[in-house]
Amino acid sequence: MKFLLVAVNAKYIHSNPAVYSLRAYAGEKLRPCVAVAEYTINHRMEDILEDIYLQKPDIVAFSCYIWNWNMIQRIFVELHKLLPKLPIWLGGPEVSFDAEEILERYPMLTGVMAGEGEETFRELLEHYAALWENNGGVAAEVPDVRDGSAACRGEAYLADIPGLVMRTGRTGQRMPVEMDALPFLYEDLQIFDNRIIYYESGRGCPYRCSYCLSSIDKRVRLRGIDDVRRHLQFFLDHRVPQVKFVDRTFNCDHAHAMAVWQYILEHDNGITNFHFEIAADILREEEIALLGRMRPGLVQMEIGVQTVNPLSLREIRRKTDLDRLERAVEKVRNGRNIHQHLDLIAGLPYEDYDSFRHSFDRVYSMKPHQLQLGFLKVLKGSYMHERARDYGMAYQSEPPYEVLYTRWMSYEDILRLKKIEEMVEIYFNSSQFTHTLPCLLRNFAGPFAMYEALADFYARWDGAQEGCVSGFRGGPARVRRYEMLLAFAEKYDAAGLELYRQLLLYDLYLRENPKSRPVFAPSLELHRDRIREFYAEEERSRALLPGYAGCDARQLSRMTHLEPFSDPVWEEPDVDPDTLPSVPAGGEECGHSCRYVLFDYRERDPLTGNARTVVVDIP
Repeated sequence: MKFLLVAVNAKYIHSNPAVYSLRAYAGEKLRPCVAVAEYTINHRMEDILEDIYLQKPDIVAFSCYIWNWNMIQRIFVELHKLLPKLPIWLGGPEVSFDAEEILERYPMLTGVMAGEGEETFRELLEHYAALWENNGGVAAEVPDVRDGSAACRGEAYLADIPGLVMRTGRTGQRMPVEMDALPFLYEDLQIFDNRIIYYESGRGCPYRCSYCLSSIDKRVRLRGIDDVRRHLQFFLDHRVPQVKFVDRTFNCDHAHAMAVWQYILEHDNGITNFHFEIAADILREEEIALLGRMRPGLVQMEIGVQTVNPLSLREIRRKTDLDRLERAVEKVRNGRNIHQHLDLIAGLPYEDYDSFRHSFDRVYSMKPHQLQLGFLKVLKGSYMHERARDYGMAYQSEPPYEVLYTRWMSYEDILRLKKIEEMVEIYFNSSQFTHTLPCLLRNFAGPFAMYEALADFYARWDGAQEGCVSGFRGGPARVRRYEMLLAFAEKYDAAGLELYRQLLLYDLYLRENPKSRPVFAPSLELHRDRIREFYAEEERSRALLPGYAGCDARQLSRMTHLEPFSDPVWEEPDVDPDTLPSVPAGGEECGHSCRYVLFDYRERDPLTGNARTVVVDIP
């Protein structure tokens, strides 16, 4: 017997821990009967269909989420035409809350596994295994579901399995599984090469955020810490690049969080990175101190702020001490060793355009490494879904169910925020303009105003060039991003144009060593001799580039970069105008003194990816 679990992921680097957990929980005896097939939404539906068909499953189950639901519907409709007697099951958050409607819409479906699936799946697997053994094959006992006979479909037996939804109704509520009963998923890491490893040390969430399905299960269940330590050591021993904890609020249990972070600190292998989703406002001083001892790049944090509007926070049932959150983010940032990713959600109740501007500016002032500007998704089964009409909220009827407008925010506002989101992604979240953006910011009332103006600038430029904004939506080419930002800077601060050229050039070489110089870069002709002399001296002394043993001067000049600057653009960026650099018009070409910066691409900042830099004085 072959029970095929099908996952359709958003990207190749993702994996689906749900299907692997189901297979692992099946137990040693039945596990050989379970196969896993993973695809991505970028595959052609026809190719997925062909592969499933050629695997000749006896039963199939699809893992359903908002990112894959549209494709999965297409797949199982066509699969039923090819294998009309094949039992087809669904599971996952996308189908658990309106399973009855889905079954009515698709008569070829056998049923839905609702909620947590490990126990339900194992009992369902045992049911089919018994049918297979007793009757010589599932197909003989479970014919085409369209014949309408519950007995023929085996539903008389399935009714005894809690957690199922069939046309005869729901079979009863399934109690959540205890975490210590869940097997470890990753004994064989070969199939996860070049993919993110997802790990859960706990399920459930103590908070009741109205937009989140995790609020339904308020009881937090944690794995025993000895098991967690053993699993962590497995990842460390295998030098896994990244382990992403999927616990909804990892630090909701102080002792558990401290034990995990202490173990990671003490057993750091210098390679593996661990990602955690936390609530920063409940971080304790003891936790912050422990995090401050981590190797740079060992840990990264995702922090959901969502909004700073107190009315919105109250309405979505989210309790957040914003002042304490801000202090915690600052303390972690001052450690200069942990990447912090802060989230905002647009479209929440009581949040209008100006209110969101305030939320954006306050979160931006916290100086995260990334600021995720997301849009509310009205998920089936959430309290937000129940209250949508009260909020005057319209949202997409198909996944991802994203908000279109609310009583407080129009569709035009949402569209405008979409364009601002694109600018934030390109210029802030890329970490490629870390010295240019703070200087630009002094020309605007706040960060939101700057990205708003930048979005308008792109829209006007694209409209003038192409008659529409299609070029904007696709995002600019790599070098064009720098050129566009320089043109934007010229519009708002023409007097400082020479400074912005240098800032952009510094930012560019921080991240990469391009084969050709950008059009806005000055000629190096006047500096050729000094640059050659510098690399000749480095070949002899290795004073600044000791890690390039065996490389001659020409190779050193290709593998690193030396750039002259007439202003200290390398200094730590700051939004205080009095501390920002300024440069006389004309710069070094007019005889002003300059200094050189050496960019070493073999050594990079683990948080930003920036090259190591050394300021060099050359006579």
